[in-house]
Amino acid sequence: MIGALARNSNLFSLSRVAGLLVASGLAFSASPVGAQALPEGAASTVVESVAQVPANEQLGYDPLERVNRASYGFSMGVDRALIGPIARGYMKVTPTPVQHRVSAVVYNLGEPSTALNDILQGHPKRMGVTSSRFLINSTIGLLGLFDVAAKLGLPPHDADFGQTFGRYGVKAGPYLYVPIMGPLHFREGVGRVFDFATDPVAMVGGGWKTTFGATRLVAQTVDTRSSADNAFRALDDSLDPYVAARSAYGQHREALVREATGEVQVLPDFDDAPPANAPATLSPTGKP
Repeated sequence: MIGALARNSNLFSLSRVAGLLVASGLAFSASPVGAQALPEGAASTVVESVAQVPANEQLGYDPLERVNRASYGFSMGVDRALIGPIARGYMKVTPTPVQHRVSAVVYNLGEPSTALNDILQGHPKRMGVTSSRFLINSTIGLLGLFDVAAKLGLPPHDADFGQTFGRYGVKAGPYLYVPIMGPLHFREGVGRVFDFATDPVAMVGGGWKTTFGATRLVAQTVDTRSSADNAFRALDDSLDPYVAARSAYGQHREALVREATGEVQVLPDFDDAPPANAPATLSPTGKP
């Protein structure tokens, strides 16, 4: 749930698992951008950064905090009882190289949605990079098992409808923690619905009710949660986990929108969390 706004902040990976905290939220987490795989190495650097988020840091407009806290507590309870143990079991029995290949496949399946948002944001060159990545990795990379495109100078990046709306000036709105969707701002909630409805891979391969869709959903959930296991543990140790998660989520979304508007460049690779230049400042009419 966390966006790194400086290369040494390393708050990226927690934001990527934000929508996977609740078992009832898995259908929406099947959105390609809502649950793309974490870049390798991102989760391993998040522990210290989570602990550094002050408990009283108020970076989000949160008029429904009381309800959101209850929803968050329920979500984390489900994670501790169900999703977390499944993810750690997967990590225990699955060799690390295999886990990395699963991550690569999951991420590759999200590339078409990224390309769609690239063009909607008015970035044809980025769309070309994303489309080339998907073509290369789906063929030479053996259905996305290997990120050949990155080695050819085509780095991965993320784009979703929440970011696209922000690109054109739509304000973030209030912070919400929805059991079905996880943490989001109102803008990102609407964006998540658009992500889900316009997913090209789901349109071709079938939604979560099909064998392909269900397999993809399970792979996304387990892979994303296992990649961020250290981040979840660190979150539990923070002074106020709810505020830490909210603050980090807001920073991550701010970084993505700044990237889309050209204020900063956030191009994550498979070794580092994505950089950005400045912390988010949030208000009732402000950004995430």
